[in-house]
Amino acid sequence: MDAEWLRRLCLSFPGTTEQIQWGYDLLFKVGGKMFAVTPLEPAAVCLSFKASPENFAELTERQNIIPAPYLARAQWVALQTRDALTREELARLLRESYEMVLARLPKKMQEGISSGKSAARKSGRRKR
Repeated sequence: MDAEWLRRLCLSFPGTTEQIQWGYDLLFKVGGKMFAVTPLEPAAVCLSFKASPENFAELTERQNIIPAPYLARAQWVALQTRDALTREELARLLRESYEMVLARLPKKMQEGISSGKSAARKSGRRKR
């Protein structure tokens, strides 16, 4: 996994945005909520993302995958090495992370994202 592959993958999910936050972390978000984080400078972890409770338990038993610092209570995992997962596994898990975060957004926002329209672009005016 390299940073450009990760970027292309995450930005391929509908409604995904990227944002640099906390100094040097690149966040991938849907509906303003993050589903993956990667540092832009060398760090103890190379990627963190949300996992299902089942995946969290299974993944954190693997070598080079730990509960994500500050985010573990929300079922986030962190990869300590870029090869902790295969690209196929990582692509599937990042898609699941995206879908879990998307599912917790308000229904109108979900509908806007799935139809390709941003909920933020809608006018606040009412038709009379």
